[in-house]
Amino acid sequence: MFHKFFALLIVAFVLTGCDKNNKSSEDSAKLSIDFEKYELANGLDVVLHQDKSDPIVSLAIQYGVGSNREKTGRTGFAHLFEHMLFQESENVPQDQFFKKVQDAGGTLNGGTWKDGTIYYEVVPKNAMEMVMWLESDRMGYLINTVTEGAFNNQQEVVQNEKRQGVDNNPYGHTNWVLDKNLYPEGHPYNWQVIGELVDLQNATVEDVREFYDRFYGPNNATLVLAGDFETEEAKALIEKYFGEIKKRQEVVPLQPQPVTLVETKRFYHEDNFAQAPQLNMVWPTIEQYTTDAYALDFLGEILSSGKKAPMYKVLVKEKELTSRTSAYNDSQQLAGEFHIRITANDGIDLDNVEAAIMESFELFEKEGVTDRDIERIKAGLETEFYNDISSVLGKSFQLCQYNVFTGDPGFIQQDIENIKKVTKEDVMRVYEKYIKGKPYVITSFVPKGQMTLIAENSAKAAVVEEEIKENVSKVIEEKNDEIAKTPSNFDRSVEPIQGPAPALSIPTSWNAELANGMKVFGIEQNEIPTVNFSLVIEGGHLMDDKNKNGVANLITGLMMEGTANKTPEQLEEEIEMLGASINMYTTNESIIVQGNTLVRNFDKTIDLVKEILLEPRWDEEEFGRIKTATINQIKRSAADPNTVARNVYNKLLYGEDHIFSYPTRGDEASVEAITVDDLKAFYEKNFSPSITNFHIVGKIDQATALKDLEGLAASWKAKEVSIPEYPIANNRDKSSLYFVDIPSAKQSVINIGYIAIPRTDSDFYPLEVMNYKLGGSFNGNVNLILREEKGFTYGARTGFSGGKVPGTFTASSSVRTNTTGESVAIFKEEIAKYKEGISEDDLEFTKNALIKSNARRFETQSSLLGMLQEMSTYNLPANYIEGEEAVIKNMTLEQHKSLSNKYLDESKMAYLVVGDATTQYPQFKSMGFDEVMLVDKNGEEVKIEDVKQ
Repeated sequence: MFHKFFALLIVAFVLTGCDKNNKSSEDSAKLSIDFEKYELANGLDVVLHQDKSDPIVSLAIQYGVGSNREKTGRTGFAHLFEHMLFQESENVPQDQFFKKVQDAGGTLNGGTWKDGTIYYEVVPKNAMEMVMWLESDRMGYLINTVTEGAFNNQQEVVQNEKRQGVDNNPYGHTNWVLDKNLYPEGHPYNWQVIGELVDLQNATVEDVREFYDRFYGPNNATLVLAGDFETEEAKALIEKYFGEIKKRQEVVPLQPQPVTLVETKRFYHEDNFAQAPQLNMVWPTIEQYTTDAYALDFLGEILSSGKKAPMYKVLVKEKELTSRTSAYNDSQQLAGEFHIRITANDGIDLDNVEAAIMESFELFEKEGVTDRDIERIKAGLETEFYNDISSVLGKSFQLCQYNVFTGDPGFIQQDIENIKKVTKEDVMRVYEKYIKGKPYVITSFVPKGQMTLIAENSAKAAVVEEEIKENVSKVIEEKNDEIAKTPSNFDRSVEPIQGPAPALSIPTSWNAELANGMKVFGIEQNEIPTVNFSLVIEGGHLMDDKNKNGVANLITGLMMEGTANKTPEQLEEEIEMLGASINMYTTNESIIVQGNTLVRNFDKTIDLVKEILLEPRWDEEEFGRIKTATINQIKRSAADPNTVARNVYNKLLYGEDHIFSYPTRGDEASVEAITVDDLKAFYEKNFSPSITNFHIVGKIDQATALKDLEGLAASWKAKEVSIPEYPIANNRDKSSLYFVDIPSAKQSVINIGYIAIPRTDSDFYPLEVMNYKLGGSFNGNVNLILREEKGFTYGARTGFSGGKVPGTFTASSSVRTNTTGESVAIFKEEIAKYKEGISEDDLEFTKNALIKSNARRFETQSSLLGMLQEMSTYNLPANYIEGEEAVIKNMTLEQHKSLSNKYLDESKMAYLVVGDATTQYPQFKSMGFDEVMLVDKNGEEVKIEDVKQ
């Protein structure tokens, strides 16, 4: 569950001739979302948006409570309570919220950030009443079900979330140090959303009850319903389910509380997981939706984004202190803050970084801001706006956001006007007002033992590290008293009957082959005036030479750095001025060019793609920078438990003769040895339209798309390309426990599995169906036990992966360190037990969840693009999803059991644990594994005496 509201959707802009090279279009005349708003008698704000493009609805409820409503000593309550609302309510039994929504073919989640909490469901339209029943029950009929046992469980889950996202991560404590020192004691932004560990541990059921009564009433909430519904029916159901819920305590709106600093504050922290020094500088600014906040957003972009940015010129290009610069404004409900974050190259003194930032400010003052800088930023905002409202959930989030914080769901129009008004003079003014010569908070996070790298005159930050202790289960005697029911006008214990689920309706697709052999696949979708496309060249990491691993990864970085006729800066600017994005990246089995642009600019965007592909610049200077950045990433990832686990797991399973046992990124030595000539040779050998598929989705028909691709077809000549084959099979014959030491790790990363089958095997999709109840969803057995019952983890999953090359079966989780052994044992037991078969109810749940969710499968351009890529890559028919539905419908208990016994054998799997060896490794010697060994980060065996004590 996300802490920061991930879809704030603050980017919205009407493009009205800011770029004379762009075609004018009626599509850009007005950007808005139609809605109807009204208020129930109990104070609940209701916003309706009708959208019949797909047979689905989204229900979102945002409460006016975030961590900003907490008090010192009682932090983390808003986020903890978000978790509690998924447990049970008076009429919805324990752990049924997720199950009922998934059983209807839907998805759901919730999120808490500093200024708010939101819950949402997206379901097929026949389940609309059911989700209203669920949401209303936890709004008005929950608190009597909050028990000591359920509360203790979610306390553990949230603490594990903190360990996973903060304590076990490089630089994880940064925001804690910044907020503690930017905001004074008692300010609502002084603490983290996740809360202090001691506060989470000391919270009581009574604390939760009081918090609920204060903030979770209808008079402190906005309900948004978006999608395919009939307005009068929806209003009647909203009145039925929410209208009788009583008002709670009045919630007085919070007023802005901007802060100032008297002097600069400097802190350092030796980070157990960091492999490179990182500098953060933060200045206090102003709250959201103010004139200055908009200009500060532009300032962040101009200072740090792109090759024209002063910070890039000084820190990256001139002084080579880092490979990436970041500056951004974060204006929130009560206050704002302007951030600069620089992760320095290996061994760089952060004093030099701070000095270089100040030098970049001087360059900014000298060069100033141009009209084109402003236009460049505005150009991309229209495309981003459309992307943000491409789903009913995105529209729900936007309407909630604006209504809660401005009182007007239609504030989008004013937001657009505010953005349009930003001038170059405004940007310089806010720089002078908030940044130049003003005090700031600065943090130096450095790797253990590298104190010489901290910025001078820094004091030690008061970061509290959790100690690893023996796991002691808290025994709670629950009373079996009957839950008191809150009076209602109707019987809320009766779940609403869902009508027939929407029938499968696969969008019409087309395909063609160009003269040069490149195949093209498309879907016309006319809801928004944008296009998403991808060009997929087969091969990718498979084409790498094991002796020079990493070429395939480096080439996609370098080919985006200019063309034969455009400098890197010019190419970047042309893409931005079109309001487009073009990215190039490498996967195990392909190289992908992915793009997104307005329909009116597709022709110009594809011309740039053609130039990137056919006229590479091979810029030596940029090559050196990319190599340095890649090597730095490799070094940093060496302390990231998840990356270590992935790399070692692949090495153990695929073996050193298979290219997949080598990271796509390469290692330090291999990348260091690569030259531009290696990239040129790779390009000449492996880039060809004969192994390329192009996919396009958007408001564009087949004829127009093919016409715009004519230039690429004519210029790109085909050649024969051979893709290496690496025979691989699952030849494991015993259970092996491998342990990688990450000293003092607060969580252990667990990966369990072996080589399975490729996506092309006829059993692959049946295996995905078979796996669903084991660990393919929130309601999978392993998650229900490890998270919901035990509270050991934030999440646990199992799954099959695979492309044309066999993938793996993997069971995985990150668990609290002192539950490592028990968690591994639970995984092993549950996999074994699963082979005994599942119940008829579990099979029915699997079928419902997978079949009914197809109603949501075709909503966005990105999801349709993924469908086309799967069709082209694996040579699937246009109606392959019908075949998948048939597999699900025809699955029997016998077939399910047969598949699980054929493909799941816990006695022959590799069990990899990445965590604190000193406290956790010894126990595995007596846990019944055929072999137990310590391995290093390269998967090589080491002795116990080599582990740091």
